[in-house]
Amino acid sequence: MELAHSLLLNEEALAQITEAKRPVFIFEWLRFLDKVLVAANKTDVKEKQKKLVEQLTGLISSSPGPPTRKLLAKNLAALYSIGDTFTVFQTLDKCNDIIKNKDDTAAYLPTKLAAVACVGAFYEKMGRMLGSSFPETVNNLLKSLKSAESQGRSEILMSLQKVLNGLGGAAASCHRDIYKNARSLLTDRSMAVRCAVAKCLLELQNEAVFMWTAELENVATLCFKALENSNYAVRVAVSKLLGTVMATALIPKQATVMRQNVKRATLEEVLELMATGFLRGGSGFLKSGGEMLKVGGSVNREVRVGVTQAYVVFVTTLGGQWLERNFATFLSHVLDLVSHPRATQTHVEAVYSRRCVSFILRATVGSLLGEKAQIAAAKDICQAIGKQMKAVEAVVNDTNGENKSGAADVAASQHVMVCALQELGSLVQSLNATASPLIQEPSLGLLETVTSVLLHPSMAARLAAAWCLRCVAVALPFQLTPFLDRCAERLNNLKTSPEAVSGYSFAMAALLGGVHQCPLGIPHAKGKMVVSIAEDLLRTAAQNSRLSLQRTQAGWLLLGALMTLGPSVVRYHLPKMLLLWRNVFPRSLKELEAEKARGDSFTWQVTLEGRAGALCAMRSFVAHCPELLTEDVIRKLMTPIECAMTMMSHIPSVIKAHGAHLKASAAMVRLRLYDILALLPPKTYEGSFNALLRELVAEFTLTDNSANTTTSLLRSLCHYDDSVLLGSWLQETDHKSIEDQLQPNSASGSGALEHDPSSIYLRIPAGEAVPGPLPLGVSVIDASVALFGVVFPHVSYKHRLQMLDHFAECVKQAKGVRQQAVQLNIFTAVLSALKGLAENKSTLGPEEVRKSALTLVMGALDNPNPILRCAAGEALGRMAQVVGEATFIARMAQFSFDKLKSARDVVSRTGHSLALGCLHRYVGGIGSGQHLKTSVSILLALAQDGTSPEVQTWSLHSLALIVDSSGPMYRGYVEPTLSLVLTLLLTVPPSHTEVHQCLGRCLGAIITTVGPELQGNGATISTIRSSCLVGCAITQDHSDSLVQAAAISCLQQLHMFAPRHVNLSSLVPSLCVHLCSSHLLLRRAAVACLRQLAQREAAEVCEYAMSLAKNADINPFAPGVVNITETGLEGVLFGMLDRETDRKLCSDIHDTLGHMLSSLAVEKLSHWLMLCKDVLAASSDEMDDDTMFTTLGEEDKSKPSVAPRWATRVFAADCLCRIIMLCENANKAHFDLAMKKQMKKNDLLVLHLSDLIRMAFMAATDHSNQLRMAGLQALEDIIKKFASVSEPEFPGHVILEQYQANVGAALRPAFSQDTPSDITAKACQVCSTWIGSEVVSDLNDLRRVHNLLVSSLDKVQAGKGSSSQLYQESATTMEKLAVLKAWAEVNIQQTKPKRAIKNTDDEEEDFGTVDELPPDSLITLVQPELPILSRLWLAALKDYALLTLPAEFASQLPPDGGAFYTPETIDTARLHYRNSWAPILHAVALWLNSAGFNASESPEEAAAAMPNSQKRSSSIILNQAPGTPPTTKSLPEINKDRMHLILGVSIQFLCSPRPEEPVEHVTSCLQALHTLLDSPCARIHIAEDQLLGVELLSVMHRLLLTWDPPSVQLLVTGVVQQIVRAAQDYLQEKRNTLNEDDIKEKETCLVLGEGGENGGLVPGKSLVFAAMELLMFILVRHMPHLSPKMSDSPSHVSAKPQLSEESARLVAATVTILSDLPSLCSPAGCMTILPTILFLITRVLKETAVKSVDNQVSPPVSATLQAIKTIVTLPMAKTEETHKQWTSLIRSTLASVLEYSQPEGTKSVLDEVSMLTAIALFLWSASTEIIGVQSLQNGCINRFKNALNSCDPWVQAKCYQLLLSVFQHTNRALSTPYIHSLAPIMVEKLKAVEGNRPNSNTELLAVQEGIKVLETLVALGEEQNRVQLLALLVPILISYLLNENAFASASTISKDLHEFALQNLMHIGPLYPHAFKTVMGAAPELKIRLETAVRASQANKAKAAARQPPPTIHSVPTIKLKTSFF
Repeated sequence: MELAHSLLLNEEALAQITEAKRPVFIFEWLRFLDKVLVAANKTDVKEKQKKLVEQLTGLISSSPGPPTRKLLAKNLAALYSIGDTFTVFQTLDKCNDIIKNKDDTAAYLPTKLAAVACVGAFYEKMGRMLGSSFPETVNNLLKSLKSAESQGRSEILMSLQKVLNGLGGAAASCHRDIYKNARSLLTDRSMAVRCAVAKCLLELQNEAVFMWTAELENVATLCFKALENSNYAVRVAVSKLLGTVMATALIPKQATVMRQNVKRATLEEVLELMATGFLRGGSGFLKSGGEMLKVGGSVNREVRVGVTQAYVVFVTTLGGQWLERNFATFLSHVLDLVSHPRATQTHVEAVYSRRCVSFILRATVGSLLGEKAQIAAAKDICQAIGKQMKAVEAVVNDTNGENKSGAADVAASQHVMVCALQELGSLVQSLNATASPLIQEPSLGLLETVTSVLLHPSMAARLAAAWCLRCVAVALPFQLTPFLDRCAERLNNLKTSPEAVSGYSFAMAALLGGVHQCPLGIPHAKGKMVVSIAEDLLRTAAQNSRLSLQRTQAGWLLLGALMTLGPSVVRYHLPKMLLLWRNVFPRSLKELEAEKARGDSFTWQVTLEGRAGALCAMRSFVAHCPELLTEDVIRKLMTPIECAMTMMSHIPSVIKAHGAHLKASAAMVRLRLYDILALLPPKTYEGSFNALLRELVAEFTLTDNSANTTTSLLRSLCHYDDSVLLGSWLQETDHKSIEDQLQPNSASGSGALEHDPSSIYLRIPAGEAVPGPLPLGVSVIDASVALFGVVFPHVSYKHRLQMLDHFAECVKQAKGVRQQAVQLNIFTAVLSALKGLAENKSTLGPEEVRKSALTLVMGALDNPNPILRCAAGEALGRMAQVVGEATFIARMAQFSFDKLKSARDVVSRTGHSLALGCLHRYVGGIGSGQHLKTSVSILLALAQDGTSPEVQTWSLHSLALIVDSSGPMYRGYVEPTLSLVLTLLLTVPPSHTEVHQCLGRCLGAIITTVGPELQGNGATISTIRSSCLVGCAITQDHSDSLVQAAAISCLQQLHMFAPRHVNLSSLVPSLCVHLCSSHLLLRRAAVACLRQLAQREAAEVCEYAMSLAKNADINPFAPGVVNITETGLEGVLFGMLDRETDRKLCSDIHDTLGHMLSSLAVEKLSHWLMLCKDVLAASSDEMDDDTMFTTLGEEDKSKPSVAPRWATRVFAADCLCRIIMLCENANKAHFDLAMKKQMKKNDLLVLHLSDLIRMAFMAATDHSNQLRMAGLQALEDIIKKFASVSEPEFPGHVILEQYQANVGAALRPAFSQDTPSDITAKACQVCSTWIGSEVVSDLNDLRRVHNLLVSSLDKVQAGKGSSSQLYQESATTMEKLAVLKAWAEVNIQQTKPKRAIKNTDDEEEDFGTVDELPPDSLITLVQPELPILSRLWLAALKDYALLTLPAEFASQLPPDGGAFYTPETIDTARLHYRNSWAPILHAVALWLNSAGFNASESPEEAAAAMPNSQKRSSSIILNQAPGTPPTTKSLPEINKDRMHLILGVSIQFLCSPRPEEPVEHVTSCLQALHTLLDSPCARIHIAEDQLLGVELLSVMHRLLLTWDPPSVQLLVTGVVQQIVRAAQDYLQEKRNTLNEDDIKEKETCLVLGEGGENGGLVPGKSLVFAAMELLMFILVRHMPHLSPKMSDSPSHVSAKPQLSEESARLVAATVTILSDLPSLCSPAGCMTILPTILFLITRVLKETAVKSVDNQVSPPVSATLQAIKTIVTLPMAKTEETHKQWTSLIRSTLASVLEYSQPEGTKSVLDEVSMLTAIALFLWSASTEIIGVQSLQNGCINRFKNALNSCDPWVQAKCYQLLLSVFQHTNRALSTPYIHSLAPIMVEKLKAVEGNRPNSNTELLAVQEGIKVLETLVALGEEQNRVQLLALLVPILISYLLNENAFASASTISKDLHEFALQNLMHIGPLYPHAFKTVMGAAPELKIRLETAVRASQANKAKAAARQPPPTIHSVPTIKLKTSFF
């Protein structure tokens, strides 16, 4: 392939390859040339032009295939337009000569076609440059058109189209000729030719004025004729022609009108012409008046469907603005179509016509008009309905019969009503909440108009009106309850009118059916109302025979609709329902028999309708309330059902007796019975199988049915992939709803509500706008087939055999058309049964059953009907699946092999080739591996049968199935298959689109099979890959949209496996062009592909799409189809969201935009925000629909056709939230204005804040509820993310402050009376976020938002049954809880410290305690409401506690619900409680802590009065307002209950928080516990009941195991600390009381605490043990090497990472708690736990005491030092036993510390200071006898020596400080050895300073501290030694003094030292005058220095006097030191 890539064709390479590969080589060269010519240098091209032209013209006569000729022509034309044009006429003549050639053989045809293609391409590219020669060319083409065969004809017509396109107006002289020649071919028998003519004429009408003036009628007639017997492609092409011509006739294009004086057609004329086609079809015209009267002859359906499409084209061409202006005229015309008697000759035809008209309205009004215009259109429709209804009422009230034609008018009016009401419903539903102005406009009276139709005499119209009401209610849920009430009231008032009973019950049923689409539901009581109305109707049905039928139907319809409300409502009415059902049917067989004899035809009709209704209600019950289907209920249901089954057999005799009109009612009963049985488990009606199967089989084999009705299920039972054979891909087009009418099965596409009224309340099948049940005859057969599939797997083999034989017999008996119908139904049933078997994993049965089934299936494989062949193939595959035996499969395969080898007819070849495919599909590659080779070789041979495209299609389709199912096993056949696929792609005429579709499928399957191998570089893989790419290129260029879609999915696969080899620069632009295709499938494929590309390479995709916009002028694609403007591809996709209705497509667009957003939004922030803003701006009505359109023509292409609709705006608001999130993850700078200057990046999110707020505001204040929700969400996100961003211009202020007005304005509407609860709930959330964010510091400004919350609090207090309810009770629950939650959050916020005040308390970082409130706090806002709030909060918590009880305690729930929920809505209420309990819990804890516990007495009394015995946790009375004296319970009891409530809720939650719970709930819960345990009352409670504490601790431990965030762990340690402290206080209290009571019995006091006398701790009961477990867990989590297990493991790494700040805090907190634990134990208990605790503490000290740069002491170190002090100073009992243990423990600990403090080589630098401090702590706190041991003493002294000799002055300074405290120790025995060994070193050190004066503050500090120690020693010494001591100190001090000269030049630090020495000397002198004098006298030189210094000093009195107070001598150990580093 690489050799083909050269400018000139590489002829040597071509000569060397085999004949078969040449076409591919040539095609590949042409593809390369096509790309390279555009980019190449002109001179290069001109040099080689001569040779190139030769090569290309040479190729014309080498019979190229279709894709090759297309490319060849394109290249030749391009070559001439780039290079010189000298020889173009020669080439043109050559082509013309070839075309003139008389050779008609098949071999010469490709050459002729290539020449034709070249001619077309020349004119298209060069147009008027070839001007003079065109008449000759055109004549030449037209001449050969007459004699050409179909392929030639279509090619010539395509060329003519190109000629016309290239020449434009210049070709006017030929227009007539072309028109005359082409028009006759519009009815050609080849469909491809018809399409080509339509396209050619479409091109012609651009310039040929006569086509839409003089010839207009003829063109229309021609089009109608062309539509007869057309296929889909022809209908699309012809309707486009017809619609465009009509539009041009009405509003001609400017240019052509200028040239000629044209008479324009009027709108009436044009519409009249179109109507002819709709009502008459292709035959005759309205000109002959007589024709009008003869109503005979039906309209050809294809014509009607084609004309319907033409109407849409017509309106679309004229544009949305035209439609807006002329809507009323257009509407009345379209509605007249459906009221015309010709359109409604039979019921099915009427339904078809209605569907067409609905399609016209939907496709125009639904997509061309913006929301405002749609509202206007809805008004017009409403007026039309009103007008019709008035006319009907006039006829109905006209008793004298003056109006003769009245009845016919009423009958016709029903169809008009149906169309109008359906469109109105669809409009309102698509407008959703934006339609509220429609409802609220009184002058229009939309609701009155629609409800008036409920009294229309025709059922169809009444149902349509009911449906319309359902749509309105779903769009505007606040209307739902009022509608229901209104209908109920009217139903009661108009009970005597049959129409009213029927109409209003339809409306109520429809509304009930719509409830499931309204998340807020309806009040529970409405269910009761419906039941009572229905009961009343059923009861009174027998009273009045005129109303019996309607009342019966209405009653059951309402009950059926009630069931859709689900189990929560139905549960209450079930017993009554079961009773009603039982009573409808006779109780026993005897009664059944007796019944047959009684009654007339009318009573029977009522009875049958009643029973059908009852069964229908049952079915609805089973479908919608599966939870209520217990065994017992099923048993009760079976009684009436079995009775109905028995009754079935009696009905034929009843019908015989009373007339055939009962048949319909009987069929209805059967339908309902089949429906409900299909939903119940077959085991329940096993006993009735025989009778049932007889009925079912009779039903679908048409035994008692003379009509040849066929089922509609066959297509859905066949495999989706077979759509290419079945043509069912039409289901995937935009025209689905009308194309259905043309399908071959009975009444296909004639679904209508009146066929089955119950469908008005059922869920609509996905993808349908209005439910359309098929006519009863078809529905019954469908239901029987479906039920047969359910029952068959449970039937015995004997019966299976009988049935299968019976089927064969039935097929044999029937003849002709009937045989086809019977066979179709039987096959559908068999498929349904096989599918059932496969789903049940059961087998088909023994040999004879298989044989019988096989005979049946094989017989149909050569049936002439393709659908049957398809079904037979499918059945064969399914059989192989359920039999699952290799021999059986082999037999089946062999049979097909033999058949295919011998058969020559198309039918059996297609059938058996499909059979092979299906076998492989259902058995899979492994099961059918041995047949693979044969299958493939046979199918490859069949695929080459060029004589029959049908055989090629089926065999290729099967081949694709085999490739798909074989997977890697197919790898060996890939090359031959690929080469065949390529050959066929290059040779099969493009008109055989099915073959090309299958080729595309094969290609895709092959790519999947080769899979990731495609990335490889081997020779074979490269060949395979380039073949695949060539294949994709050919299919991409095909004219058929399905083939193009297949090509796209192939490329998508390729891109997945080998992304480097797919060229995005050409793929993306072609995908963008397809986005505007008129074919849904193609748009779907393009978006799906873009979605995949955007996932990986979003940036490239967007770039390439933009390149399409730039090259629009030199665009190789169709002229400006897609308009990518500066908004790029994203903009186009947003625009598509407004037009597209297909779910899959929209979700793919959402995904694609999502991927683009994720990868590009942060880089191109302004661009994406602008996009969202433009979309959202439509909310504020800035974009007026009128400004959208300028003139008709090309200019309006660049503007979006409609303003973005609400759903798109919601999506944009979601995108906004995502952008904020993405920016947050990308870079924090986006939220910091100060960073802007450093970042040098102008695109920061914070710069767009005003836009963000504006967008959120627009969304939050829109009409649409969904948009309001999205807007509020965005607002909340903005507040959360930007609350702390400060405003650099105004320090101390935040940037959001300036937007407070906007925030207030956005929130206010959400609190209005008529706002739905979910929006109010969301708004409460935003309010609390805003108040809590502290953006606004001024309380008066906050009041705006605060008042909203206050007002909603009043609502909450109103209680349960207050306001008139619109929604379900749980909606109120949601709203009230949201308000309480918001208040709780504000309350929590007000107790937290303000931002500015940093909390410095180490241990309780997270909890600002209540007493440090800033003055203007939020507390003033919350305080007034607290009494009410606290009561409501407690009530809500109690509710939550009850709702979280497990199911088995359901009986304990209060029968009438809780404070905020009703028992009926308990399930939905749970969710709302789950969302809001956590903040409420925290708020309650805060309240209890600050005020709640002492509601009536002081806490001390409460504590004293609290009895220990009453442990009651249930029956909590919370309803008392705090502050009132308790009546029933004493305050302690109330408090105890509150405690139990809070602890219960917390423990229940913390035991197992679900992983999806937000972490905020966990933190709130822990904070609540912490706050609660701050209050004395709670502490006593938890300490009294030790098990409670243990339980809490073990729950915390579990929590730590599952939740990782450090914030959670810190909170847990806080709570643990609280529990331990509570226990400590309690124990202390107990000890104190004991000490007071009995001073004598000291012993008892000592054993208080855990561990008792023997020191044992019981796990599970011991608080200490539980706490240790938990703390150990935290320590090991953060310092894994503490665990011996870890350090012994081989994988253990010695390097220890530095602890993070959070971990350090955690470890510190843990150590602190550990050191508190011994105080909870008795002495013996202490001895049990201390070894562990001391081990942990010393290890932590060792690990964390690491030197830091700034000599900071880390939290863990200070905590361990504090802990050592706490433990060493424990008041240990003096019993002998413990004393010994204690001594050894303390000694070991000190030894460990000493050992750890030895400097090691490996470890990072040890912090000597901390280690010394630890040693000093031991020295201060422990007694001499414990640590006065020689070895320990030496160790300690050594450490101090090392420190003194340290080179770090800081260490020296600290060492001196510590020594000072050691020397001062009261116990001389302890301090003396230290003084003796360390003082000399100190003196030496200090003496040395004279020579080496300090040069830093730290060094100075060291000297000062050293001197202090010496001074202290002097003070400590006895009088007689004082002189010697001073003799040491004074000379040192004097040596520090400087003489005057030196003083001037000394550094500041030196001067400081001088000052310090001088002061000290001045101070010492007076202190010890005697000794001082002695010393000074001994050394005169010292005296002189001192005196000079004193003089100098007095001279410089500028300095302040005494700096240092004299050192005092402590009589107690100094522990003051602690403060300097804790």
